[in-house]
Amino acid sequence: MSAPDNEGDRMNLFSELKRRNVYKVAVACAVGALLAATVACADEITVITNVLGPEGPLFVDGNLYYVGWVSNTLSKWDGKTSTVLNHTEGCGHNGLALTKQKTFLLACTNDPGAIVELDLTGKQLRRWGTDSNGKKFDGGINDIVVTANGGAYATVFGPYANPPIPTSIIGKILYLAPGGQKWVEVANDLNYANGIGVSPDQKTLYVSQTVSNCLLKFTIEADGSLSNRSNFALLNLLVKNKNDSSWLGPDSMKIDSKGNIYVAQWFGGKILKISPEGKLLHVFEIAAGDGTTNVAFGQDEDELYVTVVKDPKDTHAKGSIVKIRNIK
Repeated sequence: MSAPDNEGDRMNLFSELKRRNVYKVAVACAVGALLAATVACADEITVITNVLGPEGPLFVDGNLYYVGWVSNTLSKWDGKTSTVLNHTEGCGHNGLALTKQKTFLLACTNDPGAIVELDLTGKQLRRWGTDSNGKKFDGGINDIVVTANGGAYATVFGPYANPPIPTSIIGKILYLAPGGQKWVEVANDLNYANGIGVSPDQKTLYVSQTVSNCLLKFTIEADGSLSNRSNFALLNLLVKNKNDSSWLGPDSMKIDSKGNIYVAQWFGGKILKISPEGKLLHVFEIAAGDGTTNVAFGQDEDELYVTVVKDPKDTHAKGSIVKIRNIK
């Protein structure tokens, strides 16, 4: 989109942007920022385009890793070029976590789900298809987080009916002990469990319930079990809902070194920064689309990489990854 040459053209441009529900972004940005096609705002730069189902971003050793749940791929972006590292048909690549051994734990969200361990080149090292009781991951694995001692938690999302009907409250949380061989169920009856994160002191586990628009928190016990389940944040009380979709969010999350939670709001087009006390600290409005799915920290947490689907109703989930400045 080229910059308007005169005041009349500017008014026409802003009228069109308003009809597209991005008027507030256009007003906040200098008109000159529209000169570059990849720049949506002074603080939002599109770094990767044409991702089918963008999710799971991780910034590791100067490289950005990300997945596509529609394309069933894991890719690496070195700052210039994206390279597909893994393509596993039927996986539905979703959450991605880095282990202490510098391998990835990948969530396969297609039902029944799986958890796969990959090396940094994308080679499969291990695959789990059942829990400690031999039960399949019905509903698909959505997200994974690794703890400081080498354990890991994962969320079971659904199952996700076709067509989607947000009525069943059947999401679960699984735990893999450090050095363990089997995933153990540690919580259930979650309303579509999605993103998951651990506080820096390793005492609190946060989990997204997508359908209820609510973040839960649990106390992490010494053996990895969970207790003291409670509601942590109701997002509709922190920020006005962008629409009335049952699937509004929250989606995936990351937690910074100070314990602040950065959670993507699917169908909401934003990233919410929430303090450990549940206070809303900042709202990052994302112009690239309404389907924000996840976020990753860049070097020193100064920048955020946000995975976003342009239109959440798009069955191909075509989207991108944008870079924005963090607000500390």
